[in-house]
Amino acid sequence: MPTNSANFDIEKRQIAFVIFEDVKLLDVSGPLQVFSDANKILGHAHYGTTVASLSGGPVTTDTGVLLNTRRLAGLGMDTPDTLIACGGNGVFEASLDIRMVRAMSKASEKCGRVASCCTGAFLLAACGILKDRRAVTHWQYCNQLSQQYPAIMVDPDPIFIEDDGIWTSAGVTAGIDLALAMVEADHGRDIALKLARELLVYVKRPGGQSQFSEALKQQARTTSGRFDALHLWMRENITQDLRVDSLARRCAMSPRSFARVYAAETGQTPARMVEQIRVDIARALLEQSTDSIKHIADISGFGNDERMRRSFLRQIGISPQAYRQRFDQSEVTPKTSPFFD
Repeated sequence: MPTNSANFDIEKRQIAFVIFEDVKLLDVSGPLQVFSDANKILGHAHYGTTVASLSGGPVTTDTGVLLNTRRLAGLGMDTPDTLIACGGNGVFEASLDIRMVRAMSKASEKCGRVASCCTGAFLLAACGILKDRRAVTHWQYCNQLSQQYPAIMVDPDPIFIEDDGIWTSAGVTAGIDLALAMVEADHGRDIALKLARELLVYVKRPGGQSQFSEALKQQARTTSGRFDALHLWMRENITQDLRVDSLARRCAMSPRSFARVYAAETGQTPARMVEQIRVDIARALLEQSTDSIKHIADISGFGNDERMRRSFLRQIGISPQAYRQRFDQSEVTPKTSPFFD
């Protein structure tokens, strides 16, 4: 069973990606690219990468692209190495294959790190690796993971979670965040920053950051999409008058009818959604800019920093100042762009 992911004074680590038929290609290629490019930043081949499957040979991904693989049982993983279970539609069949589960369990025994990308968490769960641990997977499958494996403490919000050497990540591109975090754990923040610049991605979306915003969660729950255009307009006009009367006029409805229909469609009041959108906008500004909290409160529609503070405490349980301290990326990210030049 994996031990805590401490730094190992070694020349090379093996990173093995475990795949199966109908694996999602980006679950493999995203983090694999991170480790490959890390070697360029480091100036030597610290990470050796390989792709493995139960029987070895070519495996068809969800895109139709074939990946050549080694046999999982022949990998010979050891303490410094990392085993990553990838996700995709085929993971559910793979997690029911006793041969795959046995091979995966055996390969993970000596690994310093075991991880999953997206729904790869189901394969780790089938092996018993996630029992009594915190874990995350793609938001659409968090409930299913929790129901199938009640001994797992499923947290649906974070982008990735590390629990004593066991790493799990959320949907698809979160595997890149997970791989960047592993490189940082191995080689420090400076290397991770250089690598992020090379990849033209956010330096690192911290593991505690939500998979997506509260407004997007609400949109996903609203099956009819009746108010999607209104939500977009609200986001683009966040400093305008967004009281019920104003929103009702925009929808050509009476305030009473609008409030009733909106609550029935979304499960919450218009005022609650306005607050959620403002918090989402303020969160992004706190992460990506050096603007003062007072200025951010103004441009995100709160009017003053005390009102924003109360909304943050209601929505996410911490103050704007505490949020910035935890997730600030402004030291490495330009104010005008989420990407590096």
